[in-house]
Amino acid sequence: MVKVENLSSFGSSRQLFYSIFQMEKQDLSTKNKKPVIGITMGDINGIGPEVIIKSLADSRILKYLTPVIYGSTKILSYYRKNLAMDDFNYTQVKDGFINFKKVNVVNCWEEVIEINAGSIDPETGKYAFISLEKATEDLMNEKIDALVTGPVNKKLIQRDTFNFAGQTEYITAKVQQGESMMMMVSDLLKVGLVTNHLPISEVASSITPEIISSKIKIFLKSLKNDFGISKPRIAVLGLNPHAGEDGLLGKEEKEIILPMIEEFRNKGYLVQGPYPSDGFFGVAQYRTFDGVIAMYHDQGLIPFKTMFFDEGVNFTAGLNVIRTSPDHGTAYNLAGKNVASEVPMRSAIFLAKEIYYHRNPVLRED
Repeated sequence: MVKVENLSSFGSSRQLFYSIFQMEKQDLSTKNKKPVIGITMGDINGIGPEVIIKSLADSRILKYLTPVIYGSTKILSYYRKNLAMDDFNYTQVKDGFINFKKVNVVNCWEEVIEINAGSIDPETGKYAFISLEKATEDLMNEKIDALVTGPVNKKLIQRDTFNFAGQTEYITAKVQQGESMMMMVSDLLKVGLVTNHLPISEVASSITPEIISSKIKIFLKSLKNDFGISKPRIAVLGLNPHAGEDGLLGKEEKEIILPMIEEFRNKGYLVQGPYPSDGFFGVAQYRTFDGVIAMYHDQGLIPFKTMFFDEGVNFTAGLNVIRTSPDHGTAYNLAGKNVASEVPMRSAIFLAKEIYYHRNPVLRED
């Protein structure tokens, strides 16, 4: 209900009641609101445009969310024709107006770009960044409720304004919120990473009590607030083979990882480990936990993608904004052939929607 502090500012009685009516109408419109999900195209020579079109082709998706694609209507038109999906319709966003009953497209550039699906072209990195930059700006300004990023070539996207290991690091830096956590998500397994896109030679020196503590806090909070798990149970993997074998194969477990686990356990949190990664996944021990923390990229992503590649989603936990991404890359070898699966992209879109409702339960209508 709208509260009016100073009635005199509204003038006559008729103006007063009309103004209250308009504010109440606007206030009510925020309830049962479908989230507005921004989607970047990624590398236009990769499978990004294809899987976006396939994900949004079924108009029933508009019952649950409003998609806003950041890229170019010309690019979409090319791929729509290439896929023979002429019934896929969209509308261009003009003057910031979003049509909540259609797929929307924000034209991030006007020039015509030559498309060579499957080829590696340095020019595509420029446009991948332009769409990411515009979408991130709209996310920060709350013009969209969540962002799904299409796959990019990490080398091609590099430039003076993008000197980051990946989109996760770029978005974290833009929102200026300190630590975030890369999390890989499926229905049966959620893996959070202590270090993200870091050379393996730098991993051990980066494992400190401070970063372990920070990542466990982010993981616990995200499992609770973003996934609705009231008392999350998490497993922490070791860094070294056999989790250090009691110091024989490395001291990080005994000196850094285990003390931090015990600190959280003493506070009542359900945190266990450190577990040897090979045996932990080999016997499917992850099934007894709500989430798993891995020390470095491949330790967590190899088992995750081996089991859940077709449905996996990359989620950036720890931020006050929502960002997801399909867990695959540009897949140049599949681009332009109409064979790429849209399941990971669709999963990323719907996970963004679900996290939005977990954070805003009063708005949920389904």
